[in-house]
Amino acid sequence: MALFRIAKRVFLFAILNILVIITLSITLNILGIKGYLTNYGIDYYALMVFCLIWGMGGAFISLMLSRIMAKWMMGVHVIEPDTRDPGLKWLVDTVYKLSRQAGLSKMPEVGIYESREINAFATGPTRNRALVAVSSGLLESMSEEEIEGVIAHEVSHISNGDMVTMTLLQGVINAIVMFLARVIAFAVTSRRDGDRDSSPLMRYVVTVMLEIALSFLGMILLAWFSRFREFKADEGGAKLAGKEKMIAALERLKRTIERADLTQVESVKTFKISSKSSFFHLFATHPPLEDRINRLKELY
Repeated sequence: MALFRIAKRVFLFAILNILVIITLSITLNILGIKGYLTNYGIDYYALMVFCLIWGMGGAFISLMLSRIMAKWMMGVHVIEPDTRDPGLKWLVDTVYKLSRQAGLSKMPEVGIYESREINAFATGPTRNRALVAVSSGLLESMSEEEIEGVIAHEVSHISNGDMVTMTLLQGVINAIVMFLARVIAFAVTSRRDGDRDSSPLMRYVVTVMLEIALSFLGMILLAWFSRFREFKADEGGAKLAGKEKMIAALERLKRTIERADLTQVESVKTFKISSKSSFFHLFATHPPLEDRINRLKELY
């Protein structure tokens, strides 16, 4: 069963990327951008458009499909608002209550997925087209007060527009990385007299290597901003559900962190990711739990 889920995620991820490539290729053709290298060097306008389309286009297509992909890849079952199951009814009502408090005009979908991990996430292209999902492991392991703290954190992400903000930043970073990699690669592989190198393969290899190196720097920036938004979501969750409930949820998570694993779904904001290694902390999307708890204790 586990292998089937992994294969399903890989297949859907591949389909998503194929869709992105086809869509962006068609967009570039419509705009008349067929290449950025000319006999005179780089056409910087064409290169800029090329990088913006590929860098930001891919990020926003993933965001637009994030809710659907989360359901398919994580196996999220959407709970109907009029469900007769008392436990699920409480979950939906709690999400709706906190969403109203956060000022959302349209209630997010509420879902549950089978997993032993203690986790929850919020995703969706806009505040009015969002999904809040929790794992079965979270419902089994946490009290109602702790679950309310978790949900408040996720609703705060939606209210703050974090999914769109992170996607915009990711798109800008992608575009900058692609632009700089190609400009530097062209300069490195060109002759001093200005003629292009006779080996396009060499320029391609240098471009790929530069994209990898620059992407790591971009990941550090993106992870830093993500950690900053997590602190803000904790603060927002504390205002919605109460500081003690947020702290209780994080304390419970801290005691059961060995059950947590990392999700593979793009555009999914998980509640619990953190890193103990000082080096890998640079790439962690969530701050250490101890830091989050201490920040909350210092609030008002």
